Amino acid sequence: MEEPELEKVTIRLPVRYIRALDFLVKVDDFPSRSEAIRSAIRDFIYDRVDVVMDKVKRMEEAEKTLAAMEIFQAEYLKK
Repeated sequence: MEEPELEKVTIRLPVRYIRALDFLVKVDDFPSRSEAIRSAIRDFIYDRVDVVMDKVKRMEEAEKTLAAMEIFQAEYLKK
């Protein structure tokens, strides 16, 4: 299997986050800081996509409801 293409990104993190990352690496939860950060970002993206998709579905439902309301008003509330 081919390795995914990786791009280097430089970020600044609070020292307490670095200490927590180092702890996770030290207790063999992750092989490296980089792998821990990749895992965290991957999990965040998957979770966030779900949140955004739910928001999109709610917006679509709201638009359908608004359209139905406008049709109702046009038909039944004519002056």
